[in-house]
Amino acid sequence: MNDHIKLRFPFTNSRGEGETETMWTLQREEGYEIDNIPFYVTGIALGDVVGAEPDVDGVLWYSTLIRPSGHSTIQILLSSENDVDLVREELARMGCASEVSDIRRLVAVDVPPGVPYETVKAFLDRSAKAGTFEYQEACLGFL
Repeated sequence: MNDHIKLRFPFTNSRGEGETETMWTLQREEGYEIDNIPFYVTGIALGDVVGAEPDVDGVLWYSTLIRPSGHSTIQILLSSENDVDLVREELARMGCASEVSDIRRLVAVDVPPGVPYETVKAFLDRSAKAGTFEYQEACLGFL
């Protein structure tokens, strides 16, 4: 029951075009638990349990959020690849896991429920103001 299953999520990119992000999930009794941090999709976080429907080819597509995990997702686009490791180290010190996309400047961040969001938000705002990166609060699990 711990085998990973790929689930597809439709999203609209910054140019208004439809795209797809594929995420790893674990099958649970009530649905599929998200097992990686979303890079593009909003409204979903690590640990959320979602529903899915197969298309005519049997590919599973996201259909609904069943149970939120309380985690938050932050998506960061760094100005320079040189800052990726430093930013990830600082986030790790705060208790946040992160993943780097195939686009090296794109980092997805998981903020677990036990990490004070105010501390993370202060770091994000300081770094954005300094021009280190831009960020998007893709899913705030505490709301």
